[in-house]
Amino acid sequence: MATVILVRHGRTTANADGLLAGRSPGVHLDKIGRDQAARTGERLSVVRLVAVVSSPLQRCRQTAQMILDRQADSPALMVEKGINECDYGQWQGRSLEDLAKEELWSVVQRQPSAAQFPGGESLAAMQARAVAAVRRHDAAFESQHGPGAVWAAVSHGDLIKAILADALGMHLDLFQRLNVAPASVSIVRYGPHRPEVIATNTEAGDLSWLANSTPTADAPVGGGAGVA
Repeated sequence: MATVILVRHGRTTANADGLLAGRSPGVHLDKIGRDQAARTGERLSVVRLVAVVSSPLQRCRQTAQMILDRQADSPALMVEKGINECDYGQWQGRSLEDLAKEELWSVVQRQPSAAQFPGGESLAAMQARAVAAVRRHDAAFESQHGPGAVWAAVSHGDLIKAILADALGMHLDLFQRLNVAPASVSIVRYGPHRPEVIATNTEAGDLSWLANSTPTADAPVGGGAGVA
């Protein structure tokens, strides 16, 4: 089975200002975000990626390029609308401090499956299209490159949390229990029996084991020997 590395973009100017950027144009990585993305690129440089797929938004494409720049055999950057940021509608561009006063805020926190952003999409629709896009690319890369293929998807915090929740078999109403920090790495394998979540929200650590690991369809009873 292929392995997908889910990467959140680095910190942005909007993150630093406490704004919900959404799909607003011109939101780019700040100095801290560029440093974060560069460190993630270095972490991934020891893994041969067959592809890097990015959300269309600038902050993700910047992060994706820093990953590609550190690949020995740099694959082309692919852009995928299915992993674009949630369409927050009328919430887009507003401060998080003001949004926290809205009635919908508590729904997003406590029952996200019922959250529908005014003039935008629901969190449930966001999850459905993101999971479908990742699974489609994962199957295509495995078919093209074999079960040892490793690829990266560069996306957004809520998107990655929703993808991880699906892989963990969690109801969307529980996805706020997950944290996905800027430029963090999470790892998922979609096997024939079930998805396997290898890592979530990692910001440091050696990933060279991914280059030599041999995925298996069955979970090791007792936990297995781990990575040597």
